Amino acid sequence: MTSIENYDIKDPSLASLGKQRIEWAAREMPVVKLIKERFTRERPLKDIHISACLHVTTETANLMLTLKEGGANIALCASNPLSTQDDVTAALVTEYNISTFAIKGEDETTYYRHINAALDNKPQLTADDGADLVTTLHTKRRKLLKGVLGGTEETTTGVIRLRSLEKSGEQQYPIIAVNDASTKYLFDNRYGTGQSTIDGITRATNYLWAGKTVVICGYGWCGHGIALRARGMGSQVIITEVDPTRALEAIMDGYRVMPIMEAAKLGDIFITIAGDKSVLDKAHFQVMKDGAILANSGHFNVEINLTALEELAHNKRRVRPFIDEYTMEDGRRLCLLGEGRLINLAAAEGHPASVMDMSFANQALSLEYLAKHGSQLKSKVYPVPEEIDKEIARLKLKSMGIDIDSLTPEQTEYLNSWQEGT
Repeated sequence: MTSIENYDIKDPSLASLGKQRIEWAAREMPVVKLIKERFTRERPLKDIHISACLHVTTETANLMLTLKEGGANIALCASNPLSTQDDVTAALVTEYNISTFAIKGEDETTYYRHINAALDNKPQLTADDGADLVTTLHTKRRKLLKGVLGGTEETTTGVIRLRSLEKSGEQQYPIIAVNDASTKYLFDNRYGTGQSTIDGITRATNYLWAGKTVVICGYGWCGHGIALRARGMGSQVIITEVDPTRALEAIMDGYRVMPIMEAAKLGDIFITIAGDKSVLDKAHFQVMKDGAILANSGHFNVEINLTALEELAHNKRRVRPFIDEYTMEDGRRLCLLGEGRLINLAAAEGHPASVMDMSFANQALSLEYLAKHGSQLKSKVYPVPEEIDKEIARLKLKSMGIDIDSLTPEQTEYLNSWQEGT
């Protein structure tokens, strides 16, 4: 049993299972393993207090173990009420002595109590996924701000919030946008979200994708990945967008593009991944087919207007785990998955460990960078340093046994000059 006293989890007896699954995920995280080995030797985070608000999964556990080996004092809470894996929290607390505050299905009051418990660690560094911890720190816990050297942010949604915070002039410490690293968004957002979203919906519904009309609301990198995987499963894919460039790209990629009001009449499965509120709204619900599936893969549960859905329905029942069926006055049934929360973690296990390997390598190395340089940086949102991004790609290729070419001196000279032309 653990020697730490500060934690709040569901069931410590699940620790053995959680430890096994954490070790299984570690097999697919060779870059994080290499960083962990170096951190064990060098201890770059010695005595640094880190408060982390992340999805508490097996992959996150491996990041936490890496930071702990680097010398960090960690307090971890969940970044979403439905994304926690309770066996993982049990292992983190009882097997690895890491203060963890997360219970799958926790209500909103508990969710924010856990964020505050993580902040009680008096962080010098923060690691966030969606910016709820940073927002709480900048509003309810401002006295702690003076001790913070820097932080990291994992998601598109969180980075959008942080850029708004920076623009307002209220940001109080430097934060690295891990989400914007090439080795994060090109792989985690595209391949990770694509596979895990399809996985979550499939587990919840047991539906056949072939022949279904799938409406994807948003064509950023996450939307790219979901569309690619849905088409690969035999679905007819419709994209809805507000950005003309992304809409044009979707057309060129071979998808149908139309306003969401038109798509609402055609879709069998709707997936929101836009990062904004009320993407699916009352007017859309009123014209959807009987049996339409509504799923969200964005970070917050605001993309599907749940209040409007409740108001339109005269009956609601749980028909399967993670599926609430809303019956409209005219008898049509709309099926909401995972309470409108991100479906890849609500009904499945989130991204595969192999892709999270790069995302969490970015987290670990960015936190190390901030521990060394945070006090010299302005209170802005920063990109992941290019040398970190490139090093992670190099290590990932090395772990896969893949070699690539290097520039010759002549090629390097050509790229660095402007005189030579035709």
